Amino acid sequence: MELATFLIDFILHVDKHLEMFVTSYGAWVYALLFVIIFVETGVVVMPFLPGDSLLFVVGAMCGVGLMSYPLAISLLFVAAVLGDQCNYSIGRHVGPRVFQWEDSRWFNKKAFNQAHAFYERYGGVTIIAARFMPFLRTFAPFVAGISHMSRGKFSLFNVAGAALWVGGIVTVGYFFGNVPFVKANLDKIIWALILVPTFLVLVGAWRARRQAARGVA
Repeated sequence: MELATFLIDFILHVDKHLEMFVTSYGAWVYALLFVIIFVETGVVVMPFLPGDSLLFVVGAMCGVGLMSYPLAISLLFVAAVLGDQCNYSIGRHVGPRVFQWEDSRWFNKKAFNQAHAFYERYGGVTIIAARFMPFLRTFAPFVAGISHMSRGKFSLFNVAGAALWVGGIVTVGYFFGNVPFVKANLDKIIWALILVPTFLVLVGAWRARRQAARGVA
């Protein structure tokens, strides 16, 4: 219960937690961020980590000189690429058996089904689009592995998606994260980064299921 409370507080106030960590531990923040991004993208049971908001706050901190912009982007890009490659490999190893798994504390069957429906509809582009969508981001490479997408094709989508996701959001945070209006409404922006993409995923999955049902009928 205490861990869940801390995670919720960390997600909603990631700016304060990250600034505190930088003040206390300096350059070790890069190692922490690398681990968070790698785990969120590379471990299918960790879809709740604050990827988008974290990258935005990192950019804002780079904007005021608390962190190095080129170093942060480089490390987090590598973490995102390696994370997806790890997740893809797990999917290929586990294979179709995952469809028999039940929803549990460590595996969100509903989120997996949504990612699978999205993948069936949009194919490899899902790997890129999913980078900007919480939950789907974690399951998309896993589903690609299960579907036996070739590693070469997956790697191409993986690198492109990581570059757009990390480079794009960190850069937006760098230029706009310290604007007074943004700083005053950061909690609302974080909620928007979580809820809007999630809503789009739900709509996409619903449409995919609806079309699949019509095809069967």
